[in-house]
Amino acid sequence: MAKLKAVDTWKTKQWYAVNAPDLFEGKKIASVIATEDKLLMNRKVRVSLSELSGDMSQAYTLLDFRIVDVKGKTANTIFIGHELSKSYLRTLVRRRRHVIGDVIDVTTKDGKGVRIKASIFSGTKVSTPVRSAIRRAVREETLKMAGQSDFAHLVQELIYGKFASQIYHRIRKIAPIRSVEIRKSELKETFA
Repeated sequence: MAKLKAVDTWKTKQWYAVNAPDLFEGKKIASVIATEDKLLMNRKVRVSLSELSGDMSQAYTLLDFRIVDVKGKTANTIFIGHELSKSYLRTLVRRRRHVIGDVIDVTTKDGKGVRIKASIFSGTKVSTPVRSAIRRAVREETLKMAGQSDFAHLVQELIYGKFASQIYHRIRKIAPIRSVEIRKSELKETFA
């Protein structure tokens, strides 16, 4: 009877460098392992913004990328969204305050669909009509700003806080607002 030889699958795997899109200057963001190129396709990679920028104050912003192309030992990605860490958002919540959330679907000037999830932290308790007015103002401002921007510009403003700052300046006249955060953004993807 012939003996079957066990094959070590680890030896057949290879390392691939994962690069960020041109929006982030094509920097290397990770190394992943796979047995074949096609197994890397559509894999999701998550890194913190501090790893790309070198600024440790941005460690709470997590960026999501999807591998769309593999050439040799290099995998190229597209940006598919960002998220603020839950521990950071918890530090903003206080007693006797309100957290007002909203989900807004926008389309950029270049036709990309993006879902933006905003969290507004009030300075005091606010009534239900005031919360509705804040949501309405946030929705109007978000649709206006996103409609005037292309996708690359919108992403830069979302992850570096400029988008939230503009919304804050618009809604602070309605009620005392402590801060505005864009807690999550998602690119609406279509798979073939």
